[in-house]
Amino acid sequence: MEKTQVQWAVEGRVTPVMEEIAAKEGVAASEIREHFAQGRIVCPQNANRPCRNVGIGMGLSTKINASIGTSTDISNIDVEVAKAKAAQEAGADTLMELSVGGDLDKVRREVLAAVDLPVGNVPLYQAFCEAAEKYGDPNKLDSDMLFDIIEKQCADGISFMAVHCGINLYTIERLEKQGYRYGGLVSKGGASMVAWMKTNKRENPLYEEFDRVAAILKKYDVVLSLGNGLRAGAVADSFDRAMVQELLINCELAELGRKMGCQMMVEGPGHVPMDEIEANIILQKRMSNNAPYYMLGPLPTDAGAGYDHVVAAIGASQSARYGADLICYITPAEHLALPNVDDVVEGVKVARLAVHIGDMGKLPEKTRMRDMDMSRARRDMDWEGQYANALFPEDARRIRDDRSPSCDDKVCTMCGEFCANRASGKLFSEALNSGVKA
Repeated sequence: MEKTQVQWAVEGRVTPVMEEIAAKEGVAASEIREHFAQGRIVCPQNANRPCRNVGIGMGLSTKINASIGTSTDISNIDVEVAKAKAAQEAGADTLMELSVGGDLDKVRREVLAAVDLPVGNVPLYQAFCEAAEKYGDPNKLDSDMLFDIIEKQCADGISFMAVHCGINLYTIERLEKQGYRYGGLVSKGGASMVAWMKTNKRENPLYEEFDRVAAILKKYDVVLSLGNGLRAGAVADSFDRAMVQELLINCELAELGRKMGCQMMVEGPGHVPMDEIEANIILQKRMSNNAPYYMLGPLPTDAGAGYDHVVAAIGASQSARYGADLICYITPAEHLALPNVDDVVEGVKVARLAVHIGDMGKLPEKTRMRDMDMSRARRDMDWEGQYANALFPEDARRIRDDRSPSCDDKVCTMCGEFCANRASGKLFSEALNSGVKA
């Protein structure tokens, strides 16, 4: 890689990537360049694999990530490829391939070949899987194996990596001194790294050799997403000392990595009560100099099993409103089972709805016109206009066609002859024809 987007931006150059993001978002290219230079916008990419240019960060629409991947119980590459394609078709902006079962290299490479979305992953998953296979114990992982895997995955074309650099011995001490947690440790990578550190009585090599991590990702211009390994898995653990300490370290590392010329993003926070979402985002933005925030969830209740995609959507809309930049979708299977294709599609659609609602508050001038056009179409009983402005036009058309009216095709079967808009439209036709809201 000749230079990264951060390096070009610092030198004052507006790259084709920046120009494309500016055109998509309706923002001046010079503003995009300035935010890249300050570490406030990233674009997940890879010098070895062309993919869509997706801008994530300040002043841009909130983006959605969809996560897929095998487990140790269910490992089917064809199914994961189908999920990846379904996520892209449903409207995801990025994809994370999070496999821990089967041939991990093959799964990753086939998913990368199947879509043109930026694809991210968590290198610790493969590192601990391979250490367990090679040594019979994941805690025998050595740092050279870990960094070799990071390099290999970057070379394959991964566009962003969730790397758990912010867990260190001091963070674990905070966890122990507060008396552990209500929800325990819910990050696979985070829990595995904590186990490795406690077993080996050593510092986290991803923290200790952070410059080595950043140098590998910088080589390919891959976004380093600072993983949230101690995120809260219960609303009662939100803002506990361990979570805040890891967030603090990640925000410091985001600034350090950006100065090294690497694109940086911060992750968090997991489960957060509704009244703490805004504070969480303010804390991250202040401590990181407004680095892009990739929010996992957030889930504002722990009691929604089976409907956690709805729970997360409620949290996501609030998060987008207050400044989150990338939202990780949740599927109906969260906390229960490995998602299937239908779960993936449902998760993406609900997340898209959530961030649209949030962006109506964060970026009203860019988002509210669509809702105004939808309102006019509903008022005028213009069904094609409604489909054109719906986030999910095929679903809307299917539902109406399944229960279409028998007499007047202008109305729907909810009200039929008692359609309020049909009646009031006649009463106010003169005002409609002369008014500004026509």
